[in-house]
Amino acid sequence: MLLNVDFAITGVHAGVTTREGGVSHAPFDSFNLASHVGDVQSAVEQNRTLLVQQANLPQMPQFLNQTHTTDVACLPCDGTPNTDAAYTNQSGVVCAVLTADCLPVLFAAKNGREVAAAHAGWRGLCNGILENTVAQFACAAHDIVAYLGPAIGKTAFQVGEEVREAFIKADDQAVSAFVHDPNEEGKFFADIYQLARQRLQKCGLYEIRGGEFCTVNDARFFSYRRANPTGRMASFIYFNQR
Repeated sequence: MLLNVDFAITGVHAGVTTREGGVSHAPFDSFNLASHVGDVQSAVEQNRTLLVQQANLPQMPQFLNQTHTTDVACLPCDGTPNTDAAYTNQSGVVCAVLTADCLPVLFAAKNGREVAAAHAGWRGLCNGILENTVAQFACAAHDIVAYLGPAIGKTAFQVGEEVREAFIKADDQAVSAFVHDPNEEGKFFADIYQLARQRLQKCGLYEIRGGEFCTVNDARFFSYRRANPTGRMASFIYFNQR
């Protein structure tokens, strides 16, 4: 099953998969697109083929080896990039990231000639993965539209004091994105969507959509916190040259 993401930009196509509609067996049931989680490789390959077919993609996405870095790959490139974001200004090249609670962010230039996808776990988000992705664009930040895909919600994302302090040290306005967990001393609930919006706005990007899901509490999505091991969803974007 696919969730369509409408950027309302001619030629730009984007979407997010759910956990439904694939061939993987439990605990990866059923539309797992990650090859590193312990699923049968043939099932992952079959699911990736289904993704291309169901989403009518111009080609297979160039999946990344995501390790919570702040590095961005410019696509197309050889091999599997060891990065957590992908950018392209080439027609028909599909940027994609895999997530299961971490925040996927899709980007598109308003002229429809540049797109990107970023995987923002808390470390990558704190350390600047979104800023580094925006920096790849030739256009100005205010000419970029961003979409915040399905991620862990603010009522489920419990973190420790060290995570809160790291974000506040990087950006003091981040304090507003954390609330104390009344049931556990030294723990906080973090709003990853608010943290991402703050960072993007600080870059000069103000047209930000999405941010309404919680992967932990919505069984349509894979969630590492809800069930481990588990599969991964894909968030993808590409453009067709006009």
